[in-house]
Amino acid sequence: MSYKLQLIDVAKSFGATQVCKGISFNVQKGELVCLIGASGSGKSTLLRCINLLEEVDGGRILLDGQDITDPDIDPQPIRRRIGIVFQSFNLFPHMNVMENVMLAPRRVHKPSKADLLAQTTALFERFGLADRMQHYPDQLSGGQQQRVAIIRALAMRPEIMLFDEVTSALDPELVAEVLDVLLKLKSEGMTIVLATHEMGFAREAADKICFLDQGVIVESGPPEQIFNNPKQARTREFLSRVM
Repeated sequence: MSYKLQLIDVAKSFGATQVCKGISFNVQKGELVCLIGASGSGKSTLLRCINLLEEVDGGRILLDGQDITDPDIDPQPIRRRIGIVFQSFNLFPHMNVMENVMLAPRRVHKPSKADLLAQTTALFERFGLADRMQHYPDQLSGGQQQRVAIIRALAMRPEIMLFDEVTSALDPELVAEVLDVLLKLKSEGMTIVLATHEMGFAREAADKICFLDQGVIVESGPPEQIFNNPKQARTREFLSRVM
């Protein structure tokens, strides 16, 4: 079987601290894979390695069969294919949100002004923010800002989207609107890897769950197996605390 994304024994350390200790999993095109686990288990570092924001110390990451961790590879074209959204919105406060979204596509894809405007407007309409395009970040709620951050990543037309705890900084009543965006992307066939503490969402939306603990995948499988019949004692202990 050909996979969209493959991680093979990925290892990453910061100084003497080994954060990822030989992690392997596969993602098929159109799958939503949820990474769950306590803070510090390696989820965020793993996503940063996939996006090539961090160099791996061992193992390989394959995108459509190509080893993207080859030190000779140019990371910029890979990052255009793999979008990433963090829990902090990282929007430029001195630009309105439409300008925030248009900045990178204008520099990288160099479309005509009319095409860029049409593409950007379509994205804002798609995610229910057409009436907010001229607003500045501080004029939007946290949930709206996070949706703009997702729109900004999608404007680069990625093949895979990585989400790193994108609801962690939001008030509880704003979480649902961001999770709705993720469900919409999944329904449209986007390949997604999501690190999350939202167990209800993971249970309902994921095709596969990977439970990480201390830099290793303790257990992985479909949601019904992980949540209803976990095989590992450590998985059961974690779920009993967070569910």
